[in-house]
Amino acid sequence: MLVEHFQMLARYNSLANHKLYQVCSQLSDTERKQNRPAFFKSIHGTLNHILVGDRIWLTRFAGKQIPSTMLDAILYEDYEELWTARRVEDEQIETFVANLTAEFLHGTIEYVNNAGKTCADPVNLLVAHFFNHQTHHRGQIHDMVTQTTISPPSLDMHRLIRP
Repeated sequence: MLVEHFQMLARYNSLANHKLYQVCSQLSDTERKQNRPAFFKSIHGTLNHILVGDRIWLTRFAGKQIPSTMLDAILYEDYEELWTARRVEDEQIETFVANLTAEFLHGTIEYVNNAGKTCADPVNLLVAHFFNHQTHHRGQIHDMVTQTTISPPSLDMHRLIRP
């Protein structure tokens, strides 16, 4: 049942990202990159951070080691390139969860966290964190969009994934 839950979250994730990127595309590049009171300083910075986090976790889920450094990296200065990369990443996430097994979810992953500490955590917790991380930062972007003249999108899960 947990596998199906994560598959639903992956679908929601793709839909929510699409809606958020659509709204953010209505902003000027200056507005998206404007310094705001947020962890990653701007809408653009936070969108990049979500992508950085996704890449880190998907690498770890694939059994590879990757440090969680440069969490504020700007992978793409150009918004259209960032959006294209987001769509590709969302497809990779959906492929990852389509192949999830209960056996994998009951395993443990060892990794080095941002503070340099080696951790060994249950995969099911880490996959839940993976989706929660995006939701958390999309919420920050949603708030930053309210500081502009554009209305933020509804990202309610039940509205986005209903048949």
